Amino acid sequence: MMRWPQRVAAMLLTAVLLVGPPILLVRLVGWPTTDTPRVALWQWVRDPLTEQNLTLMLVVAAWALWAFIAYLVTATTATRLWAGVRWLRHLPLPTPWQATATGIAGAAALTITTPTTPTAETDHPAAATGTSNTHHHDDTAHADSADGIAVPGGWLPRDIADQVTAAAGLIWIRRRRTYRPNPAPQATRADSDLTPLPATVTAIQAATAADPAPTPVEPQPLAVLPSGLHPEGAVLAGPGALAAARGLLVTVLLAAPRHHTPQLVITRRAAEKLLGPAAHHLQPGPDLRIADHNEHAATLLPPPAPTEQRPGKPQALLITETPPTGPLADALTAGTTTPIILTPWPAAPTWHVDTEGHTHNPRDMSTTGPRVCVLDPTAAADLLTITGHLPPPPPSSNPAPQPRVPHQTSTHRAPEDTITPLQVRVLGEPALLINGTPLRLRRSAAQQALVFLAVHPNGTDSRHIAEALWPGMPAHRLTGRLYTTLSELRTATRTITHGTLIDRTDDRYRLNPTLVQVDLWQFHAAVEHATTTLTAPRAAWQAVVDAYTADLAHGRTWPWLDPHRETIRRTVLDAYAALAAAEPDPKRALAHLQDGLRVDPYNADLHQRTVATLHTLGEHTAATDLADRYHRRLAAVGIDDARIPSGNNLS
Repeated sequence: MMRWPQRVAAMLLTAVLLVGPPILLVRLVGWPTTDTPRVALWQWVRDPLTEQNLTLMLVVAAWALWAFIAYLVTATTATRLWAGVRWLRHLPLPTPWQATATGIAGAAALTITTPTTPTAETDHPAAATGTSNTHHHDDTAHADSADGIAVPGGWLPRDIADQVTAAAGLIWIRRRRTYRPNPAPQATRADSDLTPLPATVTAIQAATAADPAPTPVEPQPLAVLPSGLHPEGAVLAGPGALAAARGLLVTVLLAAPRHHTPQLVITRRAAEKLLGPAAHHLQPGPDLRIADHNEHAATLLPPPAPTEQRPGKPQALLITETPPTGPLADALTAGTTTPIILTPWPAAPTWHVDTEGHTHNPRDMSTTGPRVCVLDPTAAADLLTITGHLPPPPPSSNPAPQPRVPHQTSTHRAPEDTITPLQVRVLGEPALLINGTPLRLRRSAAQQALVFLAVHPNGTDSRHIAEALWPGMPAHRLTGRLYTTLSELRTATRTITHGTLIDRTDDRYRLNPTLVQVDLWQFHAAVEHATTTLTAPRAAWQAVVDAYTADLAHGRTWPWLDPHRETIRRTVLDAYAALAAAEPDPKRALAHLQDGLRVDPYNADLHQRTVATLHTLGEHTAATDLADRYHRRLAAVGIDDARIPSGNNLS
């Protein structure tokens, strides 16, 4: 969004263009004449190149140009005014029908403190689940309103987008928890669970990070679906009906782990209609039941309860493609299930949904209700991946090799008196330093691009850089942004170093290894030495942990970062495990394990080894306390797994 100084400057420039030319023309040549032009026209035909005629043509061209500019300004202003009028007309009114529609969009934001670290977006073939990095959708910006976010494939209310971000962060915590450090680590790593999250998730993470929602002073739990639905349910109609049904499906399943939501039952025909081929891989769970047909769905619904004992909210939500008949219609009379029907059914009110998610009352299309979550099949499948109801895309059959760090000394290096030493720090707070002094970068994207190139020492092409830095952004808007970002990095150092910070070969960019020293490259060099040395391996692994000063780009929530950050973290955990395994003294081994826990306090295997070592040293109370703290830490982020054993019978 344009900042206010730019807005003021644009308004002043527009005013000058509208007022300045007429004033100059009137003062220089006077007002346009209204006399009959016959004589002047006949003289122009006979002798068109006189000084008077040439001056007249220039004046006419100047007035025509001014009229064209005035038309453009007037048309643009009218368009924006009309958009404002439409927005005012779309403001929700407190009618019962709109309150009902609000139930479709409502979902509680997760109120947990999880690291919401966006992940990388890499190329992988579309999986059988239907997830893909390619969306055929209109060009949209990340956030098109204060209460919602537009991404390739749909639009989500802000609270649902926040849930997606929290769920993505929780996935990476689970991956950290289940990793088993290797006491005999290798130089290369191809862990299948380091696969980046789907593209839709990445785009949502980037949008929420770029435009964080304001934190309320006293956060209140929001009503979870379907608090606003009438007991008789609803029929979804209109061009956005299926997209709204997908949004409803994802909303309920996202909220289920943290909130008491009704059980969701969906028929296979409805799932296939909503998700396409991905429906064949849809996995049921405690919060999702899949019925073969309507009669089967009737057996999965909660049993009827006496009227006086019926709860205030439905116990189940049914999504079906055909109107309920027979046993299913009878089961719905119990009042414990709210149906969502994808075809006309006179027993329930109809909601008309357009492609942008705006709801309308079919009996009064001029009345616009709240905007609901709408998703295309690819976006819905991507989000169902992080809820655990669709399998993740398979890892690449040919994992990328470990990047070979370029040597930072070269016979082609420029003379020492013409180069100022540059250091790139990406472990911890990212910075570009000249003689130890941080260089200020005006654009945050420039810092992100610097870290991205440091993580890819062999270089990468412009498409991968742009898609990583601005996921979900239309392709035609990426080229200019990337050019501006890389130009700032070049110009910020060219006058100081008399060298080029970024090398470019064809369309491939990389940091100039003869000009910069990168702490991450030094870390990788230490790892390569530790995994290949045959002498003093303990000292080599100690050099690895010494080179690791902090997490990769600590505190940053860039969309591509998590797989690289977790790869580096696992290498460090392997180093601590190797040091502990090679240490005959249990106390020193315990110190290495505790250092590893400080690097990753969520890792279960390190906790088990530390607890076992504490018992070996007779520190039984400390072992129990450590296991209890670990269990509370997991519960605080929403992982209610089995407690780490605190006794001696550890497996």
